[in-house]
Amino acid sequence: MSTSPPDGRPAAAPHAPRTAAQVEAALLGRWPETRLEPSLTRIAALLDLLGSPERAAPVVQVTGTNGKTTTARMIDELLRGFGLRVGRFTSPHLTSMRERIVLDGQPISEERFLAAYTDVAPYVDLVDAANDVPMSFFEVMVALSFAFFADAPVDVAVVEVGMGGRWDATNVADARVAVITPVALDHAEYLGPDVATIAAEKAGIIKPGSVAVLSHQPAGAMDSLLRRVVEVEATVAREGTEFGVLERRVAVGGQQLRLQGLGGEYEEVYLPLFGAHQAQNAATALAAVEAFLGAGAATGTVAMEVVRDAFAAVRSPGRLERVRTSPTVLVDAAHNPAGMAATVEAVRESFDLTRVVGVVGCVTGKDVTGMLTALEGLCADLVVTQNSSPRAMPADELGALAVDVFGADRVSVHPQLAEALESAIELAEAGPDDALGGSGVLVTGSVITAGEARTLLTGRRR
Repeated sequence: MSTSPPDGRPAAAPHAPRTAAQVEAALLGRWPETRLEPSLTRIAALLDLLGSPERAAPVVQVTGTNGKTTTARMIDELLRGFGLRVGRFTSPHLTSMRERIVLDGQPISEERFLAAYTDVAPYVDLVDAANDVPMSFFEVMVALSFAFFADAPVDVAVVEVGMGGRWDATNVADARVAVITPVALDHAEYLGPDVATIAAEKAGIIKPGSVAVLSHQPAGAMDSLLRRVVEVEATVAREGTEFGVLERRVAVGGQQLRLQGLGGEYEEVYLPLFGAHQAQNAATALAAVEAFLGAGAATGTVAMEVVRDAFAAVRSPGRLERVRTSPTVLVDAAHNPAGMAATVEAVRESFDLTRVVGVVGCVTGKDVTGMLTALEGLCADLVVTQNSSPRAMPADELGALAVDVFGADRVSVHPQLAEALESAIELAEAGPDDALGGSGVLVTGSVITAGEARTLLTGRRR
């Protein structure tokens, strides 16, 4: 007797999740996104069973090493400003798994998350049964997002790559616009030992006939990207050639920009985010949206006021976000040396802090010494802690690395994040008064650390 329901779908498991929390638990029971088995076979099979939802709407895909999530958020905001219904998939999340799947600027609700998983789960079981390697957490999340966007439906999907590009589960889509933010050394054990090799992996999202929007890249990376552009006969737009930041100045709560887009100049653009790297992300996002809309030198700029309004509305939680005043507490998700260097530069430029106390919690497998070295010139004192991730670097181990960089007299260790935050705030408040500025706390080292600190300090889970 058949166990399939009348519509031909496979039957749901007898103990299927009944709440969003149970869905999260079921997904977390799968291979984590840090464990890779490079193949698109499983995700392609699942999406085929689901009716190829990745083809239901055009895709703007974003990869790179740093700035991917914020650039995706900017692209989303701009496209919605032009009246399009946008689905956005990003990773990792700060506090809730549902942050990864966004429709109309809002995370998927608990009810719709449960419904989407209930629809997809029986097909996931079929793919698991047909393969030696089960589907991973990330693969199922990608399938959930595409299925949800197709059902909505959306006019365009903005999709951030999880890791790399060529073998990433999101790469089942043929993106109309492929965006590559700056490439740096990260995940070298999976992607390669140098930026040229890593860039070649990320270049895999550039498909025949697409437009490749390339941020400024370090030596070696751009060659790899352009080689792929030529190979697949894509069109290219490069920061510093076809688009870029013409002018920027610090403003209250962010910065004021003049941008060169593909269609011309955009003046008096206010961006409520800090740092030169965010201005670069804005220029890249604008070029990506122009490319998607078909704008260029022959057509001129897209609607100036729409661009200004969209950038003014951009928010990027956990990216040098001020979550408290007196003392100022900043939360930032930097998790590699290049990202940390950009954060340090932005703090110095945008905040009147005469003394900074750092709180750092990292995960294993990262260039922690490189991150600590970037922080050393900024932070007077460092409080070392540990986040809740199974991959968290033990606080004592991180503390030993910090002592090598900062010296023992500037480092304290508090394994519990709440205690670390309290200690750092006390150190900041105990600092000498300075009429020209004040003391502040910077919490950083991992997306997980940033998210958990944000929740502790604000009570907000998003």
